[in-house]
Amino acid sequence: MEKKKEYVVAVAGATGAVGQEMISVLEERGFPVKQLVPLASIRTAGNTITFNEKDIVVKELKDDSFEGVDIALFSAGASVSLEFAPKAVKSGAVVIDNSSAFRMDDDVPLVVPEVNPEAIFTHQGIIANPNCSTIQMVVALKPIHDQAKIKRIVVSTYQAVSGTGKDAMDELFQQTQMSLNFQRDKIKTKVYPHIIAFNCLPHIDVFLDNDYTKEEMKMVHETKKIMGDQSIRVTATTVRVPVFISHSEAVNVETEKKITAEECKNLLKKAPGVVVVDNPSQNQYPLAIEASGKDSVFVGRIREDESIESGLNLWVVADNLRKGAALNAVQIAEVLVGHKVMKAVIDVKYK
Repeated sequence: MEKKKEYVVAVAGATGAVGQEMISVLEERGFPVKQLVPLASIRTAGNTITFNEKDIVVKELKDDSFEGVDIALFSAGASVSLEFAPKAVKSGAVVIDNSSAFRMDDDVPLVVPEVNPEAIFTHQGIIANPNCSTIQMVVALKPIHDQAKIKRIVVSTYQAVSGTGKDAMDELFQQTQMSLNFQRDKIKTKVYPHIIAFNCLPHIDVFLDNDYTKEEMKMVHETKKIMGDQSIRVTATTVRVPVFISHSEAVNVETEKKITAEECKNLLKKAPGVVVVDNPSQNQYPLAIEASGKDSVFVGRIREDESIESGLNLWVVADNLRKGAALNAVQIAEVLVGHKVMKAVIDVKYK
């Protein structure tokens, strides 16, 4: 795309949890925004958002909403992306889409800037933002794969309700209140098929014919695409837990080359976007509550898998609204325009 000093940036889904986070991240990171165009459905159009100390009215998302827009960040669901992303591209915008609509399209790059920033420049108008649980995992695993080649990944996720949206967060809050007030028998579920308060649901997204959920198969297919290696075997179990923000993952990897836990720690300490928190003697390891609001992927409990010759176990935690969605999308935009904040990642990747 044409390099400019400042860009017209649209956010489709601006009033949703991720859309609001996108706007916050754009402001926090000083992205060169000439004009922000917040877009939403007719239900929330007309609301006001604040960006760089200015109040901006949210406009209704329409066919002609992207005229003059340089970059369009989408976080309004797959059906909206399928309808409006091609229209945005036709208007001259580059779309960075947070939904599942285009992720497995062969012509659409699926990008995590710490892992495969070079893929950004292969775009044909649309760049896909991966699934939140996949993003944090591959940030932690790519350095290991480069060093020792990962053969197999077994991951179990513990995912916050904010991954489903604001209604799910409200439901957890209400159910928790009712449970503590001894009104559990009066709880009526709306967002999830079962009560989420004080519970764990091994069910994220719909079940498929193979009895895996769609979320689990997203992790399988997206990991291979982002890592650029279809030979990696991946299996996942995804679980919704009563946490508001930040996903946690127990990740087991088998590698071709032996790598010790200490070598892995040293490797990840140098990796872009990763913070190692690993001091079991002091009860120090990544926690969802401490990752909330942070940009990094936190990794700890790094230890060798004693059941196989070359294997590692890791505990991986990240804020799903930030690195798992909004931040990753903005970082893609930063690489796209050559914004100085993201340059360090590219330097690390190619030095």
